[in-house]
Amino acid sequence: MDVNNNNIGDDTELRARGNWNEIKGAAKQKWGQLTDDDMTYDEGKQDEWFGNIQQKTGHAIDEIKDWFSKTFSGTDNDPNRPSNQNH
Repeated sequence: MDVNNNNIGDDTELRARGNWNEIKGAAKQKWGQLTDDDMTYDEGKQDEWFGNIQQKTGHAIDEIKDWFSKTFSGTDNDPNRPSNQNH
């Protein structure tokens, strides 16, 4: 369990948590109109968060979710994605 009492039993989740600042930066590079406030994620408000990013960028929610999924898993070929080579 982490300091927020979340169960962490998955290496992907640990890697994602460790790379969140890099991933936020990559998202802001990919979609230049995003701000730090846009990238603030509140537990339980995932749909609202993706909706806000969709409104700000004009991209489809599925496209945004796909980018984050691939970025977290390290399978995206996007040059704006942070490298997971050290993991």
